[in-house]
Amino acid sequence: MSRVTDHMANERTYLAWVRTGITIMALGFVVAKFGIIIRELVPNAPATSYHLSAAIGIALVVAGGFMQVLALRSFLRNRASIERGTFEPSTAGEISAGIITLLIAVLLIVYLIITL
Repeated sequence: MSRVTDHMANERTYLAWVRTGITIMALGFVVAKFGIIIRELVPNAPATSYHLSAAIGIALVVAGGFMQVLALRSFLRNRASIERGTFEPSTAGEISAGIITLLIAVLLIVYLIITL
């Protein structure tokens, strides 16, 4: 029974990471499309504002995709170690996600400062 609950917890964690990655990709899409809205609504806006928006949006989508890869890798590794009975928790995924999230925050802060 313990192994079943371990697998279910592993799956819940994986799904949480998937939701996080999808959210970051959606945010990237919105940021990229915001640049198009700026270009359409403010024709004399500096070109850097919407080019920067597109670049940050693409970076966010890439970061979200990278989180999906990390989540799948972690899920499969944890699944195998649960089956073997040798599970050892790892913080590499959490550290990577924290660094990615911090970079996203810095990118968005820089973008907001530049476009204000």
